[in-house]
Amino acid sequence: MSQNQQQALELIARGTDEILKRDELEAKLARGRPLRVKAGFDPTAPDLHLGHTVLLNKLRQFQDLGHTVVFLVGDFTGMIGDPSGKSATRPPLSREDVLANAETYKAQVFKVLDPERTEVRFNSEWFGAMGAADMIRLASTHTVARMLERDDFAKRFGNHQSIAIHEFLYPLVQGYDSVALEADVECGGTDQKFNLLMGRGLQEQHGQEPQVVLTMPLLVGLDGVNKMSKSLGNYIGVTEPAIDIVNKAMRIGDDLMWDWIELLSFEIGIDEAARLKADVAAGALNPREVKLRLARELATRLHDAAAAATAIAGWQAAVTGQGDTSLLPLQDVAVPAEGLRIAALLTAAGITPSNSEANRKLRERAVKVDGAVVEDGAALFGPGFEGVLQVGKRNFARVRLVARG
Repeated sequence: MSQNQQQALELIARGTDEILKRDELEAKLARGRPLRVKAGFDPTAPDLHLGHTVLLNKLRQFQDLGHTVVFLVGDFTGMIGDPSGKSATRPPLSREDVLANAETYKAQVFKVLDPERTEVRFNSEWFGAMGAADMIRLASTHTVARMLERDDFAKRFGNHQSIAIHEFLYPLVQGYDSVALEADVECGGTDQKFNLLMGRGLQEQHGQEPQVVLTMPLLVGLDGVNKMSKSLGNYIGVTEPAIDIVNKAMRIGDDLMWDWIELLSFEIGIDEAARLKADVAAGALNPREVKLRLARELATRLHDAAAAATAIAGWQAAVTGQGDTSLLPLQDVAVPAEGLRIAALLTAAGITPSNSEANRKLRERAVKVDGAVVEDGAALFGPGFEGVLQVGKRNFARVRLVARG
């Protein structure tokens, strides 16, 4: 393998959990032709978050190496519902919901992917043309025993929880996508391994060279415990304002920061990340500076450099009390004509989850309005007020109060 191919392999391997099989990937790269690299996304929700970009980033790295990415929208599989990691049958989406979500996906993925090297495909292209006999033939290629080798199916079966017949079809359908697209490589999360390997087997049955399977870890969310998820509220959405991206990224723990750099950063390479980590461990570098660099990169990628710079300046002004807080985006908050007390206002502005939490922060002297500590819980703020509300160092918002209509 040439030095260039070895460097390409190192870049592809960065952050991956497994490459199955690595020697096959080396052989494919050695041929010197662009590979077809596939990843499928079921449009089960209208918005993507940074957890989804772990895969998108890996796809972009393949593109930067000269390969073609097939971004597969699972408009057909989305109506089945992916059972991966689920402890109960997942209700399928309507055709209308799937198509509406798919349209938003196409707009969001090009925040990361190069449109010139991306094929956007929909698996209804081939499954829409399949009849019942074709689907039965596909189902005949694998046994129930083989399906029960999958961990989540095995657990549900062992716990006497129901498994719908259509759920067994999902891995087969995802695997057949690789046949239809003649994929050389398929990328997916670690929870997708069974489905990805299904693609290898079906390709071999159809006389194709099996795809290399590349699995990526699931990104841990802002809470530092669970995988990033909208339902858990521990996410950063790819369409969020730049200031929210910066503010949320700065909240992550110092240990989690290194995992995020490995999975999300293009600018901080493997060697530099190791040097930065050593400097932080030695006390020669404040981890906040590294985190700020990552936050800037993420905001730039999802918006642009100017928006990222404004967001960073606004964040610094809010957390240090120095600088121009007018750089923060202005959020309108509707309040009654008589106004709201500070605790209710903090909750209405989304800075605290509840009035009780806001009152607790007031007692801790952790609440500020325009940089001044507020201790009087009875203070009223009515329509016409404009300023920066802050709880602690990291939660803040610039608000304008308007009368409820």
